[in-house]
Amino acid sequence: MNDNTLSGRTALVTGGSRGIGRAICVRLAQAGIKVAINYRSNQAAAEETAQRVAEAGSSAYTVRANVASRQEVDAMVEEVGQHLGPIDLLVNNAGIFEFLPHDELTPEVWQTTLDTNLTAAYNTIWAVKDGMIERGFGRIVNMSSIGGVRGRPNSIAYSVTKAGIIMLTKSLAEAVAPHNLRVNCVAPGLTDTEMPHSVATPEVIEELIEATPLKRIGQPEDMAKVVYFLLSEDADFITGQTIIASGGRVLLP
Repeated sequence: MNDNTLSGRTALVTGGSRGIGRAICVRLAQAGIKVAINYRSNQAAAEETAQRVAEAGSSAYTVRANVASRQEVDAMVEEVGQHLGPIDLLVNNAGIFEFLPHDELTPEVWQTTLDTNLTAAYNTIWAVKDGMIERGFGRIVNMSSIGGVRGRPNSIAYSVTKAGIIMLTKSLAEAVAPHNLRVNCVAPGLTDTEMPHSVATPEVIEELIEATPLKRIGQPEDMAKVVYFLLSEDADFITGQTIIASGGRVLLP
């Protein structure tokens, strides 16, 4: 799997301790990329991801930070730079999901979701982009969701933030393209992680799989492969785009 295109460069993956984030870390490690694994609270899971990165043949560094805090993000970026080198690759994967009807969506839930899912991406990008511009190289992938392109009546705050991620990707991509920075987005569909199983019954999940043309649930590794492609030079003429990885359940025109 190691094509050496990005070998030796440093990536920061936010929310990298579990699920899709962990799969992304391992896929990058297989390409010889040094991986900084950001986590907020589950250090044990982050250390397990680091072990898998090491087994894949690359260097790992775990770093705790609440990415909703610009101060903590700035400190994290400096710490990663000291241990692994300057960050050339950024994957904004950290996020939270609340399944709530509209009459239970409180201002507190709205603000926390906005801070964690959207402002956090701004924080990390703004902490690394100037260095990327100075070095003349940068690759950023933001994780959205099919909820960002299709209305979700019981996850309004989540869908709004994920739609914001798509527009952040488009707008930033145009702004930084002259500096050899590419910015793209992945919008996963139903994926076999803790998130869907925490809010949906097995019966509902089976109904969603049946509604998926490819007739299966996505795996974290499916999303990791798309992320790696967008970071790699195989995607060197792609920027500002959102790739929906949903098994065909959600399609863009």
